[in-house]
Amino acid sequence: MLNGGKYATIVLMVHNTRPVHWIKAARKDFEDFPQEARDNLLDALTFVAGGGFPGIAKPMKGFGSGVFELALRFRTDAYRVVYAVQIGDAVWVVHAFQKKSKAGIKTPPAEIELIRKRLIKLKEELQ
Repeated sequence: MLNGGKYATIVLMVHNTRPVHWIKAARKDFEDFPQEARDNLLDALTFVAGGGFPGIAKPMKGFGSGVFELALRFRTDAYRVVYAVQIGDAVWVVHAFQKKSKAGIKTPPAEIELIRKRLIKLKEELQ
């Protein structure tokens, strides 16, 4: 179960919001982003927690409904945060990465597989 081992919770100080929980590996990767990029993505996650759909969010294809990606262009780089809204009563951040694909706009297959594995494991642990 959730004993704080590999998950982190950020409590948002906004009324009528859902909590935002992080898989710790995603939070660790997120901490490597530039501060301004993190601030922009946290603002978007706050909006999601309040029931909104930020302009930088888009559904992640291949995962069914409820899995979304925040896609932030910052300076010359691209940062991504993948979250799920249909796992319990929280918003779950399952992955954060800097997109370095040289082959267009597609998310690299290794990132897709990691997201898939984390979602499966998270759902199993929350049952």
